[in-house]
Amino acid sequence: MITKENALQIAQENAGVYYRDLSVYDVEIKLVEGNWQVDYEFRDENIDGGGPHYLISGTTGEIISFRFEQ
Repeated sequence: MITKENALQIAQENAGVYYRDLSVYDVEIKLVEGNWQVDYEFRDENIDGGGPHYLISGTTGEIISFRFEQ
């Protein structure tokens, strides 16, 4: 089983390729049907757009899907 911390690390490594600074986001991680859902949302609600969103396998750590909001 992939831990919550492992899932966050996998998402951060991938998101770091596309986003320079992840410190402007709050991160929500939850286990959904055995997989980790990792969502980045702007801390400042006045900023339009959003961040990356991932679904990571709870057993293998593979990124099942991802999308980027802009």
